[in-house]
Amino acid sequence: MVVGSVSGAPGVTTVALALAVAWPSEADGGVRPVMVEADGSGGDLMMRFGLPPTPSLLDVPAAVGKPHPGSLLGAVSELPFGVRVVAAVPGRGPCTEAVRLLAGEGGRRVLLGGEGDRGTVLLDVGRIGHDVEPLLEAADQVVLVARGGAEPLTHVSAYGLKAEAYGERLTLAIVGPCPYPSDEIAQSLAIEQVVFLPWDTKTVAVMNRRRAGRLRTTGFRVTPLMAATCKLARQLPDCQEQKATVVDAEMQRRLVPVTGDEGVPSWARH
Repeated sequence: MVVGSVSGAPGVTTVALALAVAWPSEADGGVRPVMVEADGSGGDLMMRFGLPPTPSLLDVPAAVGKPHPGSLLGAVSELPFGVRVVAAVPGRGPCTEAVRLLAGEGGRRVLLGGEGDRGTVLLDVGRIGHDVEPLLEAADQVVLVARGGAEPLTHVSAYGLKAEAYGERLTLAIVGPCPYPSDEIAQSLAIEQVVFLPWDTKTVAVMNRRRAGRLRTTGFRVTPLMAATCKLARQLPDCQEQKATVVDAEMQRRLVPVTGDEGVPSWARH
């Protein structure tokens, strides 16, 4: 699975980490997912959590050319809140080359694993560019993260992502407030699955602490972002939903959609 955006800093890494926490254990026979920071300008997780420089993303491309490259597990680090990650190293040069190799045929073979391997790989590619398009094409699911304002949604439209080529594999995850209804966004952008993920500071705080913490996914103390992400995670493995879905219905009911000229997206009107 690939998680990315077409514009800067909408919360891609936060969404990818939340999905890793919320991923249903029954989807992979109890095997926890691995999140790979496949971002050419990455290194955020290594610096945020004080991770050692090895193992890292650089260890994965080093194995690409080998006849038996092994699994991702040799490059995995454990975050304080229980997520397994392959962290990128700081610095654009090494990361860019690593992502380029990862997007090649050999790299994709490593990501897909060998026969009998189980588990889900969540690729945080940051801002989507030509270098990671092969990863998008190979992914079983693509989660496109965007903010809910007029400008970010216009960026999604203008980017020219061929949504029809992805079909049910593509989900637009809108982070934070959005004044536009999901069906209007889905129709205007030709993206079948649209979900809303509320932003909450409690979840982000846990994801930024170096000491051990826990993000609940069940019970009465689940944060809004984790509750919404759990619903999204349950939908993604088998993609049962065929229509645009509002994950946080209560939040959406409080928003007043903008009306205007028929056939023109609200965010594109003057």
